This record gives sequence, structure tokens and C-alpha cells, in this order.
Amino acid sequence: MRRRTVAVVAAVLAIVLAATDAHADRRTAEGRPAAGPDRPATADARPVMLDLRGFDGRSGWSGYDLSRPHVVATGLEAPWGLGFLPDGSAVVAQRDRGTILRVRPGRPAREVARIADVVAGGETGLLGLAVSPTYRRDRWVYAAYTTATDLRIVRFRLGSSRAPRVLVSGIARSSVHAGGRIAFGPDGMLYAGIGDAGMAARAQDLTSRNGKILRLRPDGRTPADNPFPGSLVYSYGHRNVQGLAWDRHGRLFATEFGQSTWDEVNRIVPGGNYGWPVVEGVAGDPRFRDPVVVWPPAQASPSGAAFARGTLYVAALRGARLWAVPVDAAGRVGVPVAELAGTYGRLRTVEVAPDGALWVATSNRDGRGTPAAGDDRILRFPLTHRRPTI
Repeated sequence: MRRRTVAVVAAVLAIVLAATDAHADRRTAEGRPAAGPDRPATADARPVMLDLRGFDGRSGWSGYDLSRPHVVATGLEAPWGLGFLPDGSAVVAQRDRGTILRVRPGRPAREVARIADVVAGGETGLLGLAVSPTYRRDRWVYAAYTTATDLRIVRFRLGSSRAPRVLVSGIARSSVHAGGRIAFGPDGMLYAGIGDAGMAARAQDLTSRNGKILRLRPDGRTPADNPFPGSLVYSYGHRNVQGLAWDRHGRLFATEFGQSTWDEVNRIVPGGNYGWPVVEGVAGDPRFRDPVVVWPPAQASPSGAAFARGTLYVAALRGARLWAVPVDAAGRVGVPVAELAGTYGRLRTVEVAPDGALWVATSNRDGRGTPAAGDDRILRFPLTHRRPTI
């Protein structure tokens, strides 16, 4: 017990010191340093710290064996979106190729779809994927991607010769800040994180769909109970949301790239304004909602997110680690613990499989990483009931 306590205290101190002393580079949205002087982080914006009773400080909160992954797929090119089919296999988007692969343990990856009008470049291409929660009945798969002129959301059926049905189109695109993560919420609605496409002012403009989280019905129509009547906008004031995840109580959390000082996890409420570009990180400004966790950019560049048994897992690109963020029953957030730091390079996506295993996709062939043999890979981390020896 004493060793376990020491491990937790060490994790807390590491996060606090990083938050108060780190100097963050000016950078592009996904972690490549850009020209310009270092700017010191503000000392008053730091992660929220809570009582961590029950947290073991080493293996995480929810019993995953992170030391011995099963390699599900290798040789992929910038995998991005990932969703599970009812049989436990997964569909995976290759960002730059515009192709969708079907992967499952013990079998080679197989191309099952190609979206013809994908135009990739920089941070754009074939991005988020989502499988219909009623897939057994309707067979729909959803995708977010960029064309030559816009960012759009479509749905299609695997193996069909018909062109995808466009649900949302005309969203401004740029080579940076695309967002692109899509996911079905527990309410059966489809949510989409949309970046500001390099024009920060769009995030505060409710007539623009950039810099927003959108909420739409599965057929693309606007839900009647959205916070802004007749609008797909669910929340605004976002720079570049790339992770969407709900806890067991139906609360939505989103990961977001900051510009130069703080990356964020935000708890999303309908109609909430999250401050970009007026503020970044914790501001204490009553006009905006503060993040519940912040990181210096060098430790994060947070992309995909997934909840598993009381922990929010966040895949970090520039930080090259998997953050485990404890969240209690009241929705309060504890101190994040870094897992897999530097082990597999840049991490883009994390999802929970139907059998409870944690799947993680690397992103070392996206033009900003250093690929290792076998990259990019999809790794499967099984649940274990054994507590680690400390």
C-alpha cells in the first residue's frame, strides 16, 4: 500500500510540475513546432486534482494489461477513424489513401471500401468513422472527410456500388485544424468535432459550422432539441476537436488541440462556449466554460478518446503516450497518468472493442512521425483482473 501511495503522489507531482514550469512551442494543430519564440505557460492553469482512492498509479484505473499488446494489424498508412462491427471486427480509415480496411485479430487487413472524392493533404483526408448503433438492421457506416472544396459527412454500406449519401457538406476546409472525429452518442445522435480550418474567428460565429461540435440525426437532419433552433451546432468556441467520448452516465468529454500553451479536455454541455480564440486553457472567465484537464503541448496533442470503466483514455500525438484520466461518478476529473510513453510513437486513436479490449492506432506515417518496423499498427490491449506487482 505504501508503494502504491508513493506512485500516485509521484504521478501527481509530475503533472503539476509540468503544468507550472513547462514552456510550450508555437506549433501547428497536430504537434509540429512552428516558427516563433517559446511562450511560458501560465502558472494558474493546471490540471484538476482529486482524491484518487482506488487508483493504483501504474496500470491505470480499469484493469488493462498495457505491457503485452496483441498486434492486430501492421503496415497501415496513417490510420484515423476506427469503428467496430457487430462480429467484433473493425473498420479503419487510412487518411491519405481514402480507403477503409476491415481488420480482426489473426487475419490480414482487407480493403472493404474506397471513397473516391477524398482529397488529402496536411491534416486532411479520410478522417472519422462511425458504425451505426443499429448496424445489424440498417448496415450504415458513417465517415467524415475532405474533398477538394469542403469537409463533409456521409453514410454508405460496405460492399455497395452506390456512392455515399451526403448528410452534411459545405464545411470549410483547410490543410490544418480539420477536426473530423465522429461518434454516436448514447442518445443515438451522431456528433462531429469540426476544427476552425485555420480561421479562429469562425469558432465564435454561430452561423459557421467550423470550430464547433455538431449534433445530427442519423439521416443528417437537425435534432429538434439542439441548443440553437434549426442549427446542427451543439457547442462552440473550439479550435480543433479530435476526440469524443461519453462516460457511463452519458456525459460527453472532448479532447482539443490548443495553439501554443494548453491542450484540453472539455466536458461538453449543450450550447456551451469553450472560449477559442478569446481564451486558451483555464481562464476563469464567466463567459466561457473552462477545460477540466490541461496539458502542455509537448505532453499531449490529444486526438482520439474513449471511456472504459471510469477512465478516459486519450491518444496523444506529439506526446507519444496514452493518457489515463480518472473520472468519478459525479463527473469530476482526477490527475492524468501517462501510459505507453514513447513506446509506440504517435498515437492517433483509441477505442473500446465489444469484448472490452482497448484498441490503439499509431500515427507514425502521417508525415510527422518516425516510423518503426511494422508501422502504422493497431494494438489490442486485453482486460486483466490481475493487479500489477509494484
